[in-house]
Amino acid sequence: MLFSFFTNSFTEEFKFQKHDRHLQLNTRSKTNLIPKKLKIEIFQSSLHQEEDEDELRKLLLSDIGELTLSPPSATQVNFVSYFITDFTKPGHDHYIYRHANGLCVVGLAPTHIAFKDQGGITNIDFNVGKSDRSVLKVSGKRKKNAMRSESNTALCKVSTAIDSYIVRCCVKGSLLEVNERLIKQPQLLNSSADREGYIAIIMPRPADWTKNKESLITLEEYKDKKQDGLLEPCLL
Repeated sequence: MLFSFFTNSFTEEFKFQKHDRHLQLNTRSKTNLIPKKLKIEIFQSSLHQEEDEDELRKLLLSDIGELTLSPPSATQVNFVSYFITDFTKPGHDHYIYRHANGLCVVGLAPTHIAFKDQGGITNIDFNVGKSDRSVLKVSGKRKKNAMRSESNTALCKVSTAIDSYIVRCCVKGSLLEVNERLIKQPQLLNSSADREGYIAIIMPRPADWTKNKESLITLEEYKDKKQDGLLEPCLL
């Protein structure tokens, strides 16, 4: 009985090994039937796939040596920064942050002359020109009631303890809103003019923007031009 068990086990093992060798030989024979050109193409395809995976890995996993000390601000991520300097008068420097949807945020650049007055800006008045910009109420998809403005149209007047300065639109387009928060908190212009202290949002037409852009400079050009008077902490 025991001999019969070992005999049967040996027979089954021999059959399994024979079947396994048959599969291996059959696989080799099928592999040999693949044309050489196709083998090369398969090999090259696998290499390209590995290269694509490496490239994707590099994009997803940044090199720690290339990381900045501090993460970029929301403005840096979502907007392209432009500047216009000495607009209509010396020292009247403004920023224009343009979003991908075409909207432009306008405000005072760090080197604006008003920041040089002792105590900074103490008051802002949107009642300039023929209307009060703060009562502007735009509605609907077509931006009903938006005010059409030229680049030199007055937006507001900012005042310091020494003088007052007219701030202009800087770009031609539809004035959609002004930052009413500044009426009660003008100090935002001194502490965060490039964020909560923005002055207005304007939507230029594509053709108008193309023309406006010719008179603007980039962030790097602005830094080079205003290097002496630049207040780095306020700059993006």
